[in-house]
Amino acid sequence: MAKRFSEKGRYAARGASSQKGEVHAAIKKIDKGLFPGAFCKVTEDFLTGDKAKCNIIHADGAGTKAIVAYLQYRETGDAKVFRGIAQDSLVMNLDDLLCVGACERILFSNTINRNARHIPGEVLRELIDGTEEFLAKMRAYGVSVYSGGGETADVADLTGTLVVDSTAAAVLRRKDVITGEKIRPGLAIVGLASDGVCDYDKKQNSGIASNGLTSARHDLLSKYYAKKYPESFDLRMDKKLVFCGPYKLQDKLPNSSLTVGQAILSPTRTYAPVIAALLKEMPKQVMGLVHCSGGAQTKCLRFGKGVHFLKDNLFAVPPIFDAIQKASKTSWEEMYRVYNMGHRMEIYVHPRHAQKVVDLAKSFGVRAQVIGRTENSTDRKKRNHLSLVSAPAKRTLAYGLAD
Repeated sequence: MAKRFSEKGRYAARGASSQKGEVHAAIKKIDKGLFPGAFCKVTEDFLTGDKAKCNIIHADGAGTKAIVAYLQYRETGDAKVFRGIAQDSLVMNLDDLLCVGACERILFSNTINRNARHIPGEVLRELIDGTEEFLAKMRAYGVSVYSGGGETADVADLTGTLVVDSTAAAVLRRKDVITGEKIRPGLAIVGLASDGVCDYDKKQNSGIASNGLTSARHDLLSKYYAKKYPESFDLRMDKKLVFCGPYKLQDKLPNSSLTVGQAILSPTRTYAPVIAALLKEMPKQVMGLVHCSGGAQTKCLRFGKGVHFLKDNLFAVPPIFDAIQKASKTSWEEMYRVYNMGHRMEIYVHPRHAQKVVDLAKSFGVRAQVIGRTENSTDRKKRNHLSLVSAPAKRTLAYGLAD
């Protein structure tokens, strides 16, 4: 029997939510747009009034990963670490937009909330330069994304360090929207790896992206950081959960060529070049796209209806997640709800098209494989559920959505 989502575990105890139940409850009665089953809210084209088009606007950010960058900066004095944080903030928006088919003419605006006592001008310069550098790289790969400016606010009363957020907006033809309604039984699920080095990565990527960092940094990093940088965490948190790990940033991550700091701070990889090419080459064959962000491997449960998602051929768990689990003894059920665990984008296609998707991803140096399939749900109320075959857990993990 699938376990219904509950906000328990180390992540919730730290004041974070992987399922965002309160958020979903708060917006339950709000208009869900033109395509209620889509990954992002899609509205009519309020900007131009074109009946054939629609608008998508989306907000997200780097989350508490910025705090790890702050720790690295204070320890080394190198502000360039924040270029990766700029990318994190952009990609968490961009890759959500990909899931409704938006991958061209996207306009970004950034918001940086900082405590100026701890975050000087050189950090702001790196964040701004990092934004421009990433957007230019994406344009070189055929993804037309642009900067529309932003805002920097000095809010020392609100944050001990800094928060890096972005908002993205796009206009899309309604007929090109990936609505999510085609995610149904009988499809192959192709996963795109989150770790390694692809053609547009600068260096080895641990795969951690920007989800789960509230727990990742505390479960991996030692009490040294709590004592030296009290501004880097909530003083009301249970002391047993504060920087309770065995490592410092410069320590080697087990079974990896990366240090712990490099692994946690690996910039979130975008799949925009791959998805842009995919939608150009085979737009009619893509039934759905799911960015495994909030909710991680359980994110798929929110799309389609009456679907049993079976993921029985997952990528090997990257070393960063193995280290988190071993250091914290977090349950494997929670690990797959909080972290992507090896792949962060899922492409839903008919099985006969799966190998073409795999080959296209590999042409960009992105590892890809069929990680599972969709079947008919056995739930009497036709609710979605997920079976996930986990090698490290040595069993099948079962998940379902609450009523």
